[in-house]
Amino acid sequence: MAGEGKTGAIAGFFERVGRSTIHGIEEVGNGGVMVAESLYWAFFGFTIKQPVRMNAVIQQMMEIGISAIPIIAMLGGAISVTLAIQGIYTLRIFGAESHVTAGLAFVVVREFAPMITGILVAGRSGSALAARIGTMKINQEIDALKVMGISPVRFLVAPPLIAMIVMVPCLSVMSAVVGLFLAGIYINYDLGISLSAYTDQIIDILKVEDILQGLGKSAIYAVEIAVIGVVNGAGVSGGAEGVGKATTRSVVQAISAIIVTAMVIVILSTL
Repeated sequence: MAGEGKTGAIAGFFERVGRSTIHGIEEVGNGGVMVAESLYWAFFGFTIKQPVRMNAVIQQMMEIGISAIPIIAMLGGAISVTLAIQGIYTLRIFGAESHVTAGLAFVVVREFAPMITGILVAGRSGSALAARIGTMKINQEIDALKVMGISPVRFLVAPPLIAMIVMVPCLSVMSAVVGLFLAGIYINYDLGISLSAYTDQIIDILKVEDILQGLGKSAIYAVEIAVIGVVNGAGVSGGAEGVGKATTRSVVQAISAIIVTAMVIVILSTL
């Protein structure tokens, strides 16, 4: 009897793992389909007189981008100054604190500005997207759209996806500029390097490839945030409690996806 119970527990464990794996693969597949459908409606919807609503895209751009400028600028600047302080402290051990600009420029432009922006947008806009779609599903508004012959993907998914692809890279650039500027002020205070000399060093150090890598990461993060928010919102069940769980899950998954993606890109770029 004890052996049968142990065997049943092992079988139950593998069953749960299998179900979770299948569910994860299904969510990834649904996300891929939504991206493909959104791109179809964005580029070819006008051919069948069902274009993506430009006013909805602009509204999403305002909510995702313009409204997020203060918090992203503040945190981007704070993190860049912190990196400058730690970089100077570390390099001072070797008497090379004047070279802090090189590491700071690479880290901020290629890594931290896109990552911090993505994480903030995921917590701010990705969760709101999941909550909005989840509430609409609970209230059967998505079914109503289908009955009226309106594609839910064109109406609900394409506008925030397009808005995020446009605004997240823009916010990343702003975060990098603000962060490098504030870090330059601290470096000027601590090391006496003028802002003009600091700016010349950054221009000499950074290449177009570094900027493009940061922008590419931002675009990938934008797609991940939008898709994860939509998939979690569309999978809501159980009323208001389900909406809360989906919102929390979307934030956790989006932030995890951003960090893992950043790690994978760094590994691939060093091969």
